[in-house]
Amino acid sequence: MVFRNKLSQVLATLLLLMISSLVGCNNIDSDKDVSKNNINNIRTNRDKEPVNINKNLEVHYIDVEQGDAILIKQGDSNMLIDSGDTDYGETVVNYLKSNNISHLDYVIATHPHSDHIGGMTDVINTFDIDKIIMPDVNLNIKAFEELLIAITNKGMKITTPIVGDKYKLADSTFTILAPNSDFYSNLNDFSIITKLIYKNNSFMFTGDADKIAESETVSAGYNLKSDVLKLGHHGSYASTTQEFLQAVDPKYAVVQVGYNNYGYLAPEHVEKLQNNNIYLYRTDQDGNIIATSDGNTITFKTKPSEFSIDPQMPTGNRYILEEDEVIEARKKRIEILSENLWK
Repeated sequence: MVFRNKLSQVLATLLLLMISSLVGCNNIDSDKDVSKNNINNIRTNRDKEPVNINKNLEVHYIDVEQGDAILIKQGDSNMLIDSGDTDYGETVVNYLKSNNISHLDYVIATHPHSDHIGGMTDVINTFDIDKIIMPDVNLNIKAFEELLIAITNKGMKITTPIVGDKYKLADSTFTILAPNSDFYSNLNDFSIITKLIYKNNSFMFTGDADKIAESETVSAGYNLKSDVLKLGHHGSYASTTQEFLQAVDPKYAVVQVGYNNYGYLAPEHVEKLQNNNIYLYRTDQDGNIIATSDGNTITFKTKPSEFSIDPQMPTGNRYILEEDEVIEARKKRIEILSENLWK
């Protein structure tokens, strides 16, 4: 009987040891599983970390001689305002590609003069575009017809600019400030004026807006104060009135201009900017001009231009004389193309 009791005790002890061993093995496996899970979690968390994107705002005033083309980029968001004349479409496309751009969130064609929309067909045909903003006004020129055809072929619609509308571009916001009317005798006054804000910095873009458009924009009562002003109409005598300049009150002015026979940059503007202690940058002297904002400070990659008045050299007649029948036929085609493009 005693022997049986001792045997039972031994068996019980052995059983406990076996159970303990099994539990220990399970704990080791469990620890291994936890370790694997931790590694997976670390990898997952690393995968979820945001890509280190440069959040500085960059504004590139592209040198297209006598024309406008402005690239605005922040992070992976991009916007283009105008595209220079027809001969500069490839220049603008290559410049965008050199900045690793394959997609444009916004394209703004300020008005249908060829020195602003001539290169836009190449842009439309090359890049993915989310939204195109253009004033609902026609011009009977080949460049405008080709632009409408490119937009139609891409299956896109044109957004009509409405004063007060705001759009997001990464961490920045831009507001439509003009045109303020549906009827102008001067096509330049249909120009889309926009103000772009990034934190404590702001930029004003004016297309070819002349005195009437500037006056309407001031009268609308919006806060026009901006750090950087793109001078309207390539520094034409018909733009950048004292009233408008005082309302914008910029620290910097940029003019996109080339050798021309129009008298741009107007000498009175050079004097006006100098008297108001506004730094001037001009593409005919500096080439491509790049302004960078961190939200508080704006820096330029080039030094300000000298306040000199250079003699303007004529570029000759940029427009080819056409037969009346050709002009009339194109007018009808443009009217048909325009019927359902704007929204």
